[in-house]
Amino acid sequence: MEEQEDNSKPDYNKLALEMHESLKGKLSVISKKKLETKDDLSTAYTPGVAEPCRKIHENPEDVYKYTIKGNTVAVVSDGSAVLGLGNIGAEASMPVMEGKAVLFKEFADIDAFPICVAEQSVQKTIETVRNIYPCFGGINLEDIKAPECFEIEAALQDLGIPVMHDDQHGTAVVVLAGLINALKVTGKDKEVVKVVISGTGAAGVAVSKLMLKYGFKNIIMTDSQGIIHEGRENLNPIKEEMSRITNHDLIKGNLEEALQRSDILIGVSKPGIVTEDMIKSMNPQPIIFALSNPIPEIMPDLAKNAGAQIVATGRSDFPNQVNNVLAFPGIFRGALDIKAKRITDSMKLAAANALANSIGNPTVDEILPYSLDKSVVPKIAEAVKSAYRD
Repeated sequence: MEEQEDNSKPDYNKLALEMHESLKGKLSVISKKKLETKDDLSTAYTPGVAEPCRKIHENPEDVYKYTIKGNTVAVVSDGSAVLGLGNIGAEASMPVMEGKAVLFKEFADIDAFPICVAEQSVQKTIETVRNIYPCFGGINLEDIKAPECFEIEAALQDLGIPVMHDDQHGTAVVVLAGLINALKVTGKDKEVVKVVISGTGAAGVAVSKLMLKYGFKNIIMTDSQGIIHEGRENLNPIKEEMSRITNHDLIKGNLEEALQRSDILIGVSKPGIVTEDMIKSMNPQPIIFALSNPIPEIMPDLAKNAGAQIVATGRSDFPNQVNNVLAFPGIFRGALDIKAKRITDSMKLAAANALANSIGNPTVDEILPYSLDKSVVPKIAEAVKSAYRD
């Protein structure tokens, strides 16, 4: 009798709802100081608390010495681009931002707090962060739609603390790390390969820019209207910029035409838009990063059947999961430890290399560490610290 495969999986939606209801959220505040005596109270609060206030007033840098600032990150979102849910607003985004804070704590021992902004206005979000930043050692921007996310992040780089939009740069670091190892496995050359990036939102733009910094030469980007190229009408300012630094051969057409005789596909766009025939039109043994979640641009088995040598997705139930948790805890841990004023390109490149090097012998099915491998955090943190230049 033929044995049937058990395809049963936990109902994570049901389990998550039950867990969130029972816990009333995933975070709580724990006091470092027990208040058991009159002296305890007088030291932790009035009158003794006035003295560290005076010291900080005399020397603002002492805020790192006497408060939680040096180990805190604000997770800021306006709820305009949450996971695959879209624009769901501030309140509905809270479970995700709480979850992000949990990841910061569990992986890097960083105290993070969800800050969900009610107004979806570039200027209001910028003003909000400018008004609250003295309490935090870093700002993690999260789930803010493009192109607004680019403007918000750029406007906050003068705060004197690291500000990073993780949907852009965390994704870019993990993708680049995976590509570094995928090139090792396939023997392909970064300066020779033709790369197609499907999607010109926050992730696609950041991935493209970091790959160019690393030394990739031939990148073509596509959106829902086709290939991004100089002279194409109705491009927003970000796409205009990308048209100038990618696609130097001015190739025109759609995604299908872009993929012909290419070596690498990075999908950060929509589910199911890539076919087996498209994969077959690529150069032999292509590298496929199909990162649309939960349904990728092409399912791994179809990509493999069409000739792909390496396939990565954003899912945990397939090999080679591209998950931002491999990057952002270590990046912020390193940045906070040295009181970095910003996250630089050199720090992101160092993080990607450290993440790639954490796999001693990459294979077709292992180009990135397991997402729950917390040992990568100190490696990335040290690399980030070494790469920082004020």
